[in-house]
Amino acid sequence: MTQEAQNKNPGDESKAEFPAPSAVTQLLGGCCIFASAFFFYMATVVIRWAQEETVLDPSFFVFARFLLGFVFICLVMLIRRRGPRPLRYHLLVGRTVANCLAVYFFFQSVSVTSVAEGNILNMTYPVFLALFSWILLKHQRDILSVGMVLVAFGGIWMILAPSQLSLRVENLWGLASGITAAFSIIYLNMSRQYHDSETVLFYMFGLGVLLMYVFFFRHIRVPDLVELRYLFWCAFFGVGGQYLLTVGFRFVTAVEGGIISSTRILLAAILGPVLAQEPPLAAVGWIGALLIFSANVVLATRKVKGSGIAAGK
Repeated sequence: MTQEAQNKNPGDESKAEFPAPSAVTQLLGGCCIFASAFFFYMATVVIRWAQEETVLDPSFFVFARFLLGFVFICLVMLIRRRGPRPLRYHLLVGRTVANCLAVYFFFQSVSVTSVAEGNILNMTYPVFLALFSWILLKHQRDILSVGMVLVAFGGIWMILAPSQLSLRVENLWGLASGITAAFSIIYLNMSRQYHDSETVLFYMFGLGVLLMYVFFFRHIRVPDLVELRYLFWCAFFGVGGQYLLTVGFRFVTAVEGGIISSTRILLAAILGPVLAQEPPLAAVGWIGALLIFSANVVLATRKVKGSGIAAGK
């Protein structure tokens, strides 16, 4: 294989493998992405349910998620008889570290605040992507993106400080998950220029398991049956959401997928009292959630280079 063939964009292969989607496949793709939003939300609901019966550190849930994901991607590679093909290790490691931090901060946020607040703040990553793009890329410095970032930051403050506009420090975990998720997506975009999806996921899950154990081994142990049930379902929804997201983005545009993915903000706000047995968001929280959702929708419609970012969360 020539060097030129090795370095071609893996997305070119997917275009050849998947023909232009029909209306039916576009609908199914949209349904997959919406289902992925629900799955990602349910993973955090399981963490809240687990708190009622046992004590599990958020790092244990992250470890379980990466472990199940690693087993899954290994099975996929075994079935396809195709192993990982790494070319740029620093990009794979960068993606792994950023994703580990994003997921850990996300789960930590859910454990110390509420499922709704954790999910809403995690979904600020498109805003930080726009902010980083504005800082680093001159051709993406437009008034619309700046305005939407300001609108979103207004919504973020309403989530961070819903009570008399006083800052709740524990909500900074959720904000940190949004920031690190943005870096994770940046690394994904760069890595996908050299690697196929299976290679990226193989290293992300495999190195993720190793990193989580090295830094949080004191919290990782052989679980009992109750703990194992919660760890499995949290990991199942997380990995299932990742798979549904990947499948869905094959059949819808980046704009459509980005908008549908952002519905997790609304799901979290609506379903919190139903599934997580949490108090409903206050009026200030609802306004903040809607501002962030609106900013995500507008930013998703902007024609930016590499706009399929949401596919790799």
